[in-house]
Amino acid sequence: MKEELITEIEQQMLGVLDNSQMMQLRIVLNTCLQGYEVMETGEISEEAVDYIELFLSAKRIEGRSDKTLAYYRSTVEKLVVKIGKAVNRITTDDLRKYLADYQEEKKSSKVTIDNIRRILSTFFGWLEDEDYIIKSPVRRIHKVKTGKTIKETYTDEELELMRDSCAEDRDLAIIDMLTSTGMRIGEMVLLNRDDVNFTERECTVLGKGDKERIVYFDARTKMHLQNYLNGRDDNDPALFVSLNSPHSRMSIGGIEVRLRKIGNGLGIQKVHPHKFRRTLATMAIDKGMPIEQLQHMLGHQRIDTTLQYAMVKESNVKLAHKKYIG
Repeated sequence: MKEELITEIEQQMLGVLDNSQMMQLRIVLNTCLQGYEVMETGEISEEAVDYIELFLSAKRIEGRSDKTLAYYRSTVEKLVVKIGKAVNRITTDDLRKYLADYQEEKKSSKVTIDNIRRILSTFFGWLEDEDYIIKSPVRRIHKVKTGKTIKETYTDEELELMRDSCAEDRDLAIIDMLTSTGMRIGEMVLLNRDDVNFTERECTVLGKGDKERIVYFDARTKMHLQNYLNGRDDNDPALFVSLNSPHSRMSIGGIEVRLRKIGNGLGIQKVHPHKFRRTLATMAIDKGMPIEQLQHMLGHQRIDTTLQYAMVKESNVKLAHKKYIG
């Protein structure tokens, strides 16, 4: 591609320069373009592809999920295409401009921009660790400051209203499982009947990074889940299946639609599976559960993530101040 570009420039300068000047032009172009890759818009060089594939292979070995790897690939490839430079020649200024332009064009939130920065930091940090580059250009790009927002949780009244409105044993069991275990919706749809231990009131879920952990449910959930399973007449191993025949494992989207329908009927806004998880975390913190135990229960690698899920009630802060300080 580089030779094609030089030839094209020479063709356009034929009527302007003599032979001696043309030779000098070729020398200058070759010198200036040495070490650079020339690509058409939207094209990724073979070298960049190799770097990305090696990076993804390393992260796959470390246990990253397919979803995370796909996000990594998309983010890095978009950067390489947009900047149009060899990966080892991308500078800090290039990245700053890319992030600023991305935010302007996409109207992205600060959280999104920081997620992109974090992924690029992981990629270029890996290149540095593997000695493909001398220093990561992301080092001098600091974490994007984002305003903290108080994320909503369900009230006890809302949870009871949702339970009372369930016309199907399955829907009641789903709400109870999400409420008492705090598991991710992606973990719940993968559950099979055999994963549930009713005697110990626990089940084994497959979390992020294909890591197994045990989650626990209460007596009410046990009763409603047993009622649901006893009323089923299918042989599907999945814990939660569609109501209509042929019964098949419920998807994340299917559960989200079902919960949203229940919420709309009650006038409860933003009924979503993840909100049950956040509610459990907040309730656990409110009742004094040690943050390390909550971290384990939710399956978080970093305790910072756990703290983002839990909302501490101001009234309890006041009581704690009186107890420990006042």
